[in-house]
Amino acid sequence: MARPLEEDVGLRPRWYSVTEVAQLLGYGETKVRMLIAERRLRSLKDGRSRKVLPEWVDEYVAQRAAEAEDCA
Repeated sequence: MARPLEEDVGLRPRWYSVTEVAQLLGYGETKVRMLIAERRLRSLKDGRSRKVLPEWVDEYVAQRAAEAEDCA
């Protein structure tokens, strides 16, 4: 079985598509687009699509975790 290219040359994505972010977070694409529109998740415009840097996904997750701790 062939290994993915990332493992072969040590590459990692520089940014994610909305679809990839949805898969990472376990959300639907509509939810991710809503988070972007509400400016709760940072993104950049790349042509006709949106891209999200990996650190922006991490920031969002950290923010959600902090909100959960504040409510507890």
